[in-house]
Amino acid sequence: MGLQARRSASRSPGAAGPRPGVLPLLPPPLLLLLLLCPGACGAAAPGQAEASTPYLWKTGPWGRCMGDECGPGGIQTRAVWCAHVEGWTTLHTNCKQAERPSNQQNCFKVCDWHKELYDWRLGPWNHCQPVISKSLEKPLECVKGEEGIQVREITCIQKEKDIPAEDIICEYFEPKPLLEQACLIPCQQDCIVSEFSAWSECSKTCGSGLQHRTRHVVAPPQFGGSGCPNLTEFQVCQSSPCEDEETMYSLHVGPWSSCSMPHSRQVRQARRRGKNKEREKDRGKGVKDPEARELIKKKRNRNRQNRQENKYWDIQIGYQTREVTCTNKTGKAADLSFCRQEKLPMTFQSCVITKECQVSEWSEWSPCSNTCRDVASPKGTRVRTRIIRQFPIGSEKECPELEEREPCASQGDTVVPCATYGWRTTEWTECRVDPLLSQQDKRRGNQTALCGGGVQMREVYCVQTNENLLSHLNTHKDREASKPVDLKSCTGPVPNTTQLCHIPCPIECEVSPWSAWGPCTYENCNDQQGKKGFKLRKRRITNEPTGGSGGTGNCPHLLEAIPCEEPSCYEWKAVRLGDCEPDNGKECGPGTQVQEVVCINSDGEEVDRQLCRDAIFPIPVACYAPCPKDCVLSMWSAWSSCSHTCSGKTTEGKQIRARSILAYAGDEGGVHCPNSSALQEVRSCNEHPCTVYHWQTGPWGQCIEDTSVSSFNTTTTWNGEASCSVGMQTRKVICVRVNVGQVGPKKCPESLRPETVRPCLLPCRKDCIVTPYSDWTSCPSSCKEGDSGVKKQARHRVIIQLPANGGRDCTDPLYEERACEAPQVCQSYRWKTHKWRRCQLVPWSVQQDSPGAQEGCGPGRQARAITCRKQDGGQAGIHECLWYAGPVPALTQACQIPCQDDCQFTSWSKFSSCNGDCGAVRTRKRAIVGKSKKKEKCKNSHLYPLIETQYCPCDKYNAQPVGNWSDCILPEGKVEVLLGMKAQGDIKECGQGYRYQAMACYDQNGKLVETSRCNSHGYIEEACIIPCPSDCKLSEWSNWSRCSKSCGSGVKVRSKWLREKPYNGGRPCPKLDHVNQAQVYEVVPCHSQCNQYVWVTEPWSICKVTFVNMRDNCGEGVQTRKVRCMQNTADGPSDHVEDYLCDPEEMPLGSRECKLPCPEDCVISEWGPWTRCTLPCNQSSFRQRSADPIRQPADEGRACPNAVEKEPCNLNKNCFHYDYNVTDWSTCQLSEKAVCGNGIKTRMLDCVRSDGKSVDLKYCEELGLEKNWQMNTSCMVECPINCQLSDWSPWSECSQTCGLTGKMIRRRTVTQPFQGDGRPCPALMEQSKPCPVKPCYQWQYGQWSLCQVQDAQCGEGTRTRNISCVVSDGSGDDFGKVVDEEFCTDIEPIIEGNKKMVLEETCTQPCPGDCYLKDWSSWSLCQITCVNGEDLGFGGIQVRSRAVIIQELENQHLCPEQMLETKSCDDGQCYEYKWMASAWKGSSRTVWCQRSDGINVTGGCLVVRQPDADRSCNPPCSQPHSYCSEMRTCSCEEGYTEVMSSNGTLEQCTLIPVVVIPTVEDKRGDVKTSRAVHPTPSSNNPTGRGRTWFLQPFGPDGRLKTWVYGVAAGAFVLLIFIVSMIYLACKKPKKPQRRQNNRLKPLTLAYDGDADM
Repeated sequence: MGLQARRSASRSPGAAGPRPGVLPLLPPPLLLLLLLCPGACGAAAPGQAEASTPYLWKTGPWGRCMGDECGPGGIQTRAVWCAHVEGWTTLHTNCKQAERPSNQQNCFKVCDWHKELYDWRLGPWNHCQPVISKSLEKPLECVKGEEGIQVREITCIQKEKDIPAEDIICEYFEPKPLLEQACLIPCQQDCIVSEFSAWSECSKTCGSGLQHRTRHVVAPPQFGGSGCPNLTEFQVCQSSPCEDEETMYSLHVGPWSSCSMPHSRQVRQARRRGKNKEREKDRGKGVKDPEARELIKKKRNRNRQNRQENKYWDIQIGYQTREVTCTNKTGKAADLSFCRQEKLPMTFQSCVITKECQVSEWSEWSPCSNTCRDVASPKGTRVRTRIIRQFPIGSEKECPELEEREPCASQGDTVVPCATYGWRTTEWTECRVDPLLSQQDKRRGNQTALCGGGVQMREVYCVQTNENLLSHLNTHKDREASKPVDLKSCTGPVPNTTQLCHIPCPIECEVSPWSAWGPCTYENCNDQQGKKGFKLRKRRITNEPTGGSGGTGNCPHLLEAIPCEEPSCYEWKAVRLGDCEPDNGKECGPGTQVQEVVCINSDGEEVDRQLCRDAIFPIPVACYAPCPKDCVLSMWSAWSSCSHTCSGKTTEGKQIRARSILAYAGDEGGVHCPNSSALQEVRSCNEHPCTVYHWQTGPWGQCIEDTSVSSFNTTTTWNGEASCSVGMQTRKVICVRVNVGQVGPKKCPESLRPETVRPCLLPCRKDCIVTPYSDWTSCPSSCKEGDSGVKKQARHRVIIQLPANGGRDCTDPLYEERACEAPQVCQSYRWKTHKWRRCQLVPWSVQQDSPGAQEGCGPGRQARAITCRKQDGGQAGIHECLWYAGPVPALTQACQIPCQDDCQFTSWSKFSSCNGDCGAVRTRKRAIVGKSKKKEKCKNSHLYPLIETQYCPCDKYNAQPVGNWSDCILPEGKVEVLLGMKAQGDIKECGQGYRYQAMACYDQNGKLVETSRCNSHGYIEEACIIPCPSDCKLSEWSNWSRCSKSCGSGVKVRSKWLREKPYNGGRPCPKLDHVNQAQVYEVVPCHSQCNQYVWVTEPWSICKVTFVNMRDNCGEGVQTRKVRCMQNTADGPSDHVEDYLCDPEEMPLGSRECKLPCPEDCVISEWGPWTRCTLPCNQSSFRQRSADPIRQPADEGRACPNAVEKEPCNLNKNCFHYDYNVTDWSTCQLSEKAVCGNGIKTRMLDCVRSDGKSVDLKYCEELGLEKNWQMNTSCMVECPINCQLSDWSPWSECSQTCGLTGKMIRRRTVTQPFQGDGRPCPALMEQSKPCPVKPCYQWQYGQWSLCQVQDAQCGEGTRTRNISCVVSDGSGDDFGKVVDEEFCTDIEPIIEGNKKMVLEETCTQPCPGDCYLKDWSSWSLCQITCVNGEDLGFGGIQVRSRAVIIQELENQHLCPEQMLETKSCDDGQCYEYKWMASAWKGSSRTVWCQRSDGINVTGGCLVVRQPDADRSCNPPCSQPHSYCSEMRTCSCEEGYTEVMSSNGTLEQCTLIPVVVIPTVEDKRGDVKTSRAVHPTPSSNNPTGRGRTWFLQPFGPDGRLKTWVYGVAAGAFVLLIFIVSMIYLACKKPKKPQRRQNNRLKPLTLAYDGDADM
């Protein structure tokens, strides 16, 4: 094998032969020969006789297997040629034709389908063989082991027939697996034995004997380790001299022979039968009574029946014998007379003939359990059985298996496919938002208005899915579902039961501001009746609403009306006043101004002039064109906005306009300026009363089916909902007076009344749909004893569609239950034992040779019949009792037919009752019977006691808590409502619970008893709290800030502050702002109207001349005007507001320099507006403005200047470019009623001037700039889904059926993992609580008795043991205390896993001189092979041993070998062995080997590492004051120094010179160095005041002592310290830094995100 392994080691795996150029391993001489003669020797080697021919046939490799069919019919070919030995090819004729190899052969053509038929069979790896090259150089100390190689056989086999095939077939599909592999031969492990036991007592009580001590094997020798040493040691022991002569002989009994039947039994039976018949005749003669005869007949029949019942046990009682011999000390036989003994042992006894178990033939195979075709698990099982014909009697062998199972598959076309199952789900429930709200959310109170992201649930149930098996699917509608089945039938992944959903949020209606009040107009211009009209103002919807009751019903009113008189639908509107044309063609003086007009309708839109034919055309306005030297007035300013929107008793609308003096009149002849009152005009406006009316609409009502519309298509979809019919909706419309309430409808314009009815689409009705009922749950099929409760069975169904839109409600019950039929009464069975038959003795023919035997009496054996009965007494089959009635009662027993000399007694009575007192006793009695009363020996109460007593049990109990507290457990079925409603995951989570600790009850002897004895229900209960999770708490949103810009697009912000961090697993906080870590911000863009606040100017005052020329009243001066900031409204600027609200850069000038013209000078008007610069702005283009002459100059006056002003267009000064700008996106905005889900991000469009200023959008719109930006986009806010848990499972069964440590467990699972900022899942997914403590009762063997040989000293005897019922607490430390057997009556009698109890066995008692083997030691601990604590994978091993015991030294040669037995084991441990040593005592110490678990052993530790046990010096230290040191060298005692010889040995110890240190009292002043070890009195100081110290810096080995290093280090540290102190003292101190007066920083709330949550 080794050669094989080595040879294959030199090949590649799977190689068929040696590789080219590689020599196979040969013995060294052959190898040398080959190397010395390469060419010729090699060629000649194959055949010496044929050496003359130099030509050889050569062959190529075989080609592929070719053939038409798969299998063995193929053919493969190869090339064959003739070659010279030197390698060149030659003619075929040169080679011998007879030896030509064939060039083709049959072969097996492999096809793909052969893969199923052929496979490699891998043989087991053989033993690991060392590699030769490596085993030559072995290290001194083995650490891990030796490398080796192991080989296995690999063959290609045909799987079905299990026959070998050619390798090439298997190689076609899969390369040949490795034939060899490296392996490890672990280090040799020698046998390891324990310490010796103590010496035994002396083998003889007097004279010279032997005593022994033994040890056992701890670990067997492995991997070639050395064998075990002797396990026994002997020594001679002496006791006091013997007074009597030592007995040299012993009586020895041999083993019993096998049980045999008496000879010529038939003959004796025939003889006895003859006698019996005669006896019966005589007896029959005596019995005249027919009743008595009938009774006898019945009894016989019953006995016959019993015998027949016993057909399963063929009990035959035979006899067995044994030999009794006398042996001497050396074991040789001697005459019986040497063994002097009154009573010799029995040499015969009755016995039961051994019978083996007999069983019937196998029955037919049962049908296959799998009656259908299943793809997943095609195999079923089938069973066949056999029954016991005859039970074994006295046999060690158990009966064989009575049932055999094998896999099978149902065959044939008739086999239907198996039912398959799949998950089905109900409809999703309505989407609900409230489970997502956090604890503090105020919206919990009003859940109706919530919208946005929510969650919805559904139920999952399991149904049968293969349709061909479901007949009802063909007959019912598609929507009707299959009936639910048990959830365990479905195996795939369970569909999810919760999902996110979305409730669309209603979009609030947004409207524009009110327009200005229109003119008084008819209600309907097409129907102009009466004089009543309305002034209207309107607004429009800027954002259409959705949700709610739909349509525009949710918007506020869009039109307000004020009744007015004299309405008109069309009127003329003055656009511009013409120039003042003086009358009569004069150049100056009074004249008229013609108004340029257009026709407008009531909405202010320009219409055809024809429509104004009925309107009053504006008359020309009188004016005055000043002549020279006349006073010149400016044009009237525009009318101001009306001071009130309406007129009442206290309010009246007014408008003002003004003009100013441009030039004064001359002194003579000119028209003078009017007084100041004429410079201002006032007119009434908005004269209508303040009674505003509008139509108010109520919400649209429910959609009610409109039967009149029948032609409507039934399956239209509207808003994505299927709708089935048209309905009508109505609403209430009333006329309301603002600030008053409802008024009559005539006050409001009838034609503008909103509609009160509209059509609507009715969604389809959805009826409730439920599945059919599931099958009834099964009733308990097997009967249970003592379970009297009424069992129920139930069935259920599932709602798969909830009713909606007025569909049929779910009224039928979803769950039904009914009582099960009364289960069959548990039939229990019992063994019935019949009367013992007569006692059968050993035949007299066998007995009569024995001395002292008496015919017809003595020990025998008797049998009895047993039958199986039901509990009610009815007969039952024997197999029922074997299953249900416990162990079979004894069929035979020993019996005694008393002889004349024997003592006879009655049976023992029952024990008397106890009176309950502790320490009381109870007794039982028996009495002497018959002739025994007269015999003296029978009256000996020591030998034959007639009364027995035992102590009564004491009833004192105490309860003790055991084990740990359970988890805190909430009461079952508790629904605790937190914060007014169920929040997600709040239930089953927290609140007050209870924790439990088990109670154990003990009696006064410390035995565990039922807890009820201590009046305890088994637990201590203690209230506990599971803290409720608290979510992160933020403040409410602050108010929105003002828009950051007063004109154009800015941002507004609002924020929340952290109020409380989460704890106990509450919802984490959202990601907070980075800068200020305690705020959550929301930023949205906002738009401020640029003309919201405007500067309003009054006309310029008259020019106040600074240097008045009193004659002319003209010259340079200053004029002023009022500038106010006003709020702009639809009706024009109205209220005066603070100046800061208007743009300061746009503020008009309030004063300016001016020139008041002299009376004769030309007067020109105010400058007109500048013309527009052309874009783009550049300085080459100009803008201009002009003024018109109002008064021509007098002859001597100053002429009119050219009244045109020009300026270049400068960018960002008087010319601007405009462009659109888009703001950033806002944060994701949700509806106020939403928590999460779909939101919207917005941005705004801004018109920005080239100097960066935001301006009104109209500037960009006028330029027609492109604006293709999207202003809104959808966004998503992740929903905070709390972790959802299942209910707790029911409590599991107790982990222990009894004892203290049992636990019940319940679990829950995550049904919905948390998402977003939801509450995370708790860690506690499993809870345990202790089980009530129950005592553990079990049967336990007692100790074996000593081997007892009846009436002899040695030989084969018996030893017995009993079983007892013990109670323990189930822990390994409690070995059980014996209790009454009644506690174990319900427990199956199994000990150590074996039902068969062995209470008696044969044993051998050695004779006094015999050498014998001791009993087996107990099995050692399981030990595995390890290196550095790592398992090498060789498995565990256990060992036990038997030591040899010698009683006489001269019999040593007859001793058996000591024995060793090993077995493999699983739960092994690594053990290490190391040397241990005690402290030195003088020059010696004890050294021993110890295993890592603390056991002292012999073997196991490496000998090379054994520490010294002896350290005596050689040569010995004989010099005075010397001793042997630990270094095994001679050293001197303290106070002496070594003087060494030249060869390094100690020559002598010299006293170290002494130094005296003076004390305080010593007045002499000589100071000397000192050295100190032991102070000794100084010789020259008898008073003892001076002390002598010895200091020896060097040790005996010549090295410095440790204290010297210590002193040196101390001195060095002291030196550094002194230097540091000097440095610090001399250093200049720095000026103290002036303390900065830090201002207190504002207190901020530090928050570190969610890191610690």
